[in-house]
Amino acid sequence: MACVATKGEEGERTFLAVSAVGFVASAAATIGMATTGMPICGGGTMMLRPSTAASFLGMWLMMMTAMMLPSLVPMLRRYRQAVGGTGAPIDRLTGLVAAGYFCAWTGVGLAVFALDAVLPPARPYAGAVVLIAGLLQFTAWKRRALAGCRERPGRLAGDADAAWRHGLHLGVHCVGSSAGLTAILLVVGMMDLAVMAAVTAAITAERLAPAGLRIARSIGVVLVGSGLLLLARGAVLIPLAAGLWI
Repeated sequence: MACVATKGEEGERTFLAVSAVGFVASAAATIGMATTGMPICGGGTMMLRPSTAASFLGMWLMMMTAMMLPSLVPMLRRYRQAVGGTGAPIDRLTGLVAAGYFCAWTGVGLAVFALDAVLPPARPYAGAVVLIAGLLQFTAWKRRALAGCRERPGRLAGDADAAWRHGLHLGVHCVGSSAGLTAILLVVGMMDLAVMAAVTAAITAERLAPAGLRIARSIGVVLVGSGLLLLARGAVLIPLAAGLWI
């Protein structure tokens, strides 16, 4: 006897298919930007003009879509399960949750764009940034932000306003949870595919794995060690360079 898929199962398959297409498209576009050497930011490379801001935000959101979808899709599935039995237009509401989520990341992109125009290149301070990012992994602030990012939705209203606020709530918590890792991405290699892949894997693991806080702290140990190593290398290289200059 042939199995007939229910409307809910068909909707779930469509949601997963759309998510997969979105990930592949955004990842391909991000790889294309990285391999062509397109400068997305870094020490005053951006002019404070509306057209430049729009171009930057487009590239930023494309990159964030590729990096955040692996951990966002399970969150959206939990939302769909929470409101799916209310008879609400689940696909439209899911889109609003995603829009609210990426609205938070748009705010981060605007801040990065503005800071890039006025700050010097941050790469010389990479060791300090990596060390601070590692220490943040052990703070109560990180624990609260990660918990808010990982929490399962309770009783949710099946309306547009509630969907938007839920997505924005998730986005704010997830921005806070991954602030340190995002800072590393900015100073170590915004368009470095290996760095992007490592940051994406770290963010996804601490958000989705059962022992998320333990993984976050393990990542912190690695980051603290890496930051100290980078600082030690800098402390050796700076006097050496000065001696060669003299």
